[in-house]
Amino acid sequence: MMKILKELKPFVSTLALAALFAQACMTGITRPGGPATVVGQDSKAEPPIPLPNKEGSLKFAVFGDFGTASQWQYELGAQMMKTHKVFPFELVLLVGDNLYGTQRPQDFLNKFEKPYKALLDAKVKFQASLGNHDDPNQRFYEHFNMDGKRFYSFKGPKQNVRFFALETTYPTPEQFAWLEKELKESTEDWKIVYGHHPIYSSGGRHGSDVQLRETLEPLLVKYNVSVMFAGHDHFYERIKPQKGIIHFVTGSGGKLSPGDIDPNSPLTARGLDTEYAFVVAEIDGDQLTFNTVTRTGLVFDSGIITRRKAEPEPAKPSPSPKSSPGDSGASGVGAPR
Repeated sequence: MMKILKELKPFVSTLALAALFAQACMTGITRPGGPATVVGQDSKAEPPIPLPNKEGSLKFAVFGDFGTASQWQYELGAQMMKTHKVFPFELVLLVGDNLYGTQRPQDFLNKFEKPYKALLDAKVKFQASLGNHDDPNQRFYEHFNMDGKRFYSFKGPKQNVRFFALETTYPTPEQFAWLEKELKESTEDWKIVYGHHPIYSSGGRHGSDVQLRETLEPLLVKYNVSVMFAGHDHFYERIKPQKGIIHFVTGSGGKLSPGDIDPNSPLTARGLDTEYAFVVAEIDGDQLTFNTVTRTGLVFDSGIITRRKAEPEPAKPSPSPKSSPGDSGASGVGAPR
């Protein structure tokens, strides 16, 4: 298959190649699980669902599109630390556009290390993915923990969780081949994918990346991914479940696009494009509880997600016992007397 793809490369786009490769990958036999389900707030009038804050659970945060060095970024960073004091998350997923504008050493200081100094001092580990505004050399920056890789996976420090960080600006066939292999070999209960471009979004400026969806979504469905986080659109949005998967747009860490969420979109479960926000989440067993916290400390959205579970293999019928000489009747040779 790879030989055929190389021969076709001069004639088709990278995304078309990726789609062709993913289609070839889908020929394997698998048993996708049932849908992930979510119970969440439907309106501001409902009280937020509190985080359990259990000992031994995996606590993490998610946000993106943040590296502006603006007052708003610093204020959201301060709110994250306030949240950390009562909900000690140990991990932060960064969904890309980590630095806007120049990306010199002093920019990493002003646009990342200073806004989140208290979290870094508390040994919170940031796991970055790259956005379209990011210099690819960010993958070598020590605090982003990418180990020089454009895309990678890692096991959560607690609970039975694996995260898959994608590079969605240049979705090559090699990346999809890697992702299929990683998803297929993962034995963790929870599979969570994150990257910059959303495959579902109600944004007017960017919106859903349909080409990426055509290639990526079949793999997410096939290998029982429960949740995907993305950014790119500068707001928060929780998408209604799509093919059994829960999607979030978390691109309001340092930039906003007020009025960008389509009010008539059929995709939106909850959306906020007028305030900076981040997501905090907690996994305990088969449940993920999340709160979306604004710069002022308001919990705008919350809910409980129950993960997808692989369907058990159907039981094979028991083979009929083989006949042996003397088993054909009471009067045959060797039959009991």
